[in-house]
Amino acid sequence: MSATDCEQQETGWGILEDLPGDPMIWVLIFSELAAFGLFLGAFVVARALQPAVFAAGQATLDPHLAGINTIVLVTSGWAAARATASARAGERARARSWLFGAMALGGVFIAVKLYEYAGEIASGNGLETSPFFTLYFLLTGFHLLHVGLGIVILAVVSPGGRAASVETGTAFWHMVDLLWVVMFPIIYLVHA
Repeated sequence: MSATDCEQQETGWGILEDLPGDPMIWVLIFSELAAFGLFLGAFVVARALQPAVFAAGQATLDPHLAGINTIVLVTSGWAAARATASARAGERARARSWLFGAMALGGVFIAVKLYEYAGEIASGNGLETSPFFTLYFLLTGFHLLHVGLGIVILAVVSPGGRAASVETGTAFWHMVDLLWVVMFPIIYLVHA
């Protein structure tokens, strides 16, 4: 048995040790991806079963606001990646600046999403309006909760600016980005 095999056997993490950041964040990320996968699967199946209801609901959404939010969140992911690169280079102050930028853009995402929700609610659309809006609000609300949690995680890892901590926080943030990039076309653009 090699030394690497012994180390993997001792920690029990195996392949997770090769990923950036703390292995426990990857356990969280994989579990969150599974939960979102189930939500998105339910959305796609429900749309296939009730295409007219989903088409009517989707027609009331504003894909331009969602497109703006996509650009905002992808840009925040870029800032988080720059924070990781800075932290790895030992530039802790620069890493903190990049993390602040990622958090600020996350705040913009939340503000735009809440504005979008306000418009839908003002139009009379809520959780009980139709199966489309039930899934829309649950799925996007669950994602919005993760954006808020991601901002908190970035704020927690920011003060020290240490590479391992920044990698851990930005790994979660990139999951949030990735989920939105998948959700955006499924909810706003793809028609049954």
